[in-house]
Amino acid sequence: MTTPDIVIVGGGINGCATAYQLARDGHRVVVVERYAPAAMASGWTLAGVRQSGRDPAELPLARAAVELWPSLSDELGAETGYTRDGNLRLARTEDEVDVIRRLVDDQRDAGLELTFLETNDDIRAVAPAIAPTVLSASFCPTDGHADPLATVEAYKAAAERLGAVFRLGESVRSIDVKNDRVAGVVTDRVRIDCGVCVVAGGVHANDLLTPLALTVPLRIPMVTVLQTDRVPPLLKPVLGAANADFAARQQLDGRLRVTSGATDWHGAMEDGPLPVVNPSVDSVAATIETVAAALPVFREARVARIWAGLLDLTPDALPVIERAPEIDGLVIATGFSGHGFGIAPMTSLLLRDLVVGDTPRLAVDAFRRSRFAEAEPGGPAASLTLHG
Repeated sequence: MTTPDIVIVGGGINGCATAYQLARDGHRVVVVERYAPAAMASGWTLAGVRQSGRDPAELPLARAAVELWPSLSDELGAETGYTRDGNLRLARTEDEVDVIRRLVDDQRDAGLELTFLETNDDIRAVAPAIAPTVLSASFCPTDGHADPLATVEAYKAAAERLGAVFRLGESVRSIDVKNDRVAGVVTDRVRIDCGVCVVAGGVHANDLLTPLALTVPLRIPMVTVLQTDRVPPLLKPVLGAANADFAARQQLDGRLRVTSGATDWHGAMEDGPLPVVNPSVDSVAATIETVAAALPVFREARVARIWAGLLDLTPDALPVIERAPEIDGLVIATGFSGHGFGIAPMTSLLLRDLVVGDTPRLAVDAFRRSRFAEAEPGGPAASLTLHG
């Protein structure tokens, strides 16, 4: 194998998309993935492509990404399943109404096209299947969703056509650093010399960073996911909630795909060709009740699949996107906290900039690791903005 310029650890959407961007520039890229592409967060996700509900620091990335999504299938030469039918964030109590109203005001001030739907009739004009008990909602017409597996595979195939190499079913055991510079990576099979390593390993990122005395503070909660058999068309927008305790969408194939909020992970994962996390009966039942309360027709659907996913959740629910100042050639992309899928087309361009040493095309200062050391102890907990 030709010695690569760059090794990317992780074959999720950020790893595959970054490989594509770098290979397009002519760099020799190897992606090492212990399972298969999109085997973890990128495949488990609801796959929302969302601007609404984003933290102010992340909103510019989301808006820039949404400009890229419509042409992505043509660019990559494969279907991503992207559709732009909006996002509804629901308020089910008076307290949630206040949350949604503030969200709309704040994000309008930031320049996002967002509407406050004040009554249930207003909501049901957009999504007639919503329960009559839902009080109000925000609606962002430029939000949407995509097919997570198809999108990751499209990025991978495009990267391979440009010369990127994917080593699947292979685990990176360590990053070799000499004189404070990346010198290579060691896998469970070989050593690969390289000058740059991008760590895009999600919940496994700290396995490689901690031995280098670098750590991203991550909590790993679980999200329960249910997918139904095909049902008649009933839901165009993606649904979310003011407190992020569920999300739902109807796939292009007619199946409903719904997720819980973040819950405690029981700690078990079956480690095989594909990782499997099985949710508890209680979490499945709670997800069904929460979704059905807002979308009553969900009770009538037949469940086809149940699984769970893990989140790499940072204290402020924002990712780490940086070129590590301590080690030359080390780029970190982790902590996407359940909403990294939708911004990946832009995140991958920022990572490309960091790898080659260009000034990032959007500001990334808010995503440095150093913010955690600077944060005041006992500060406010993260406000989750999951699912995309």
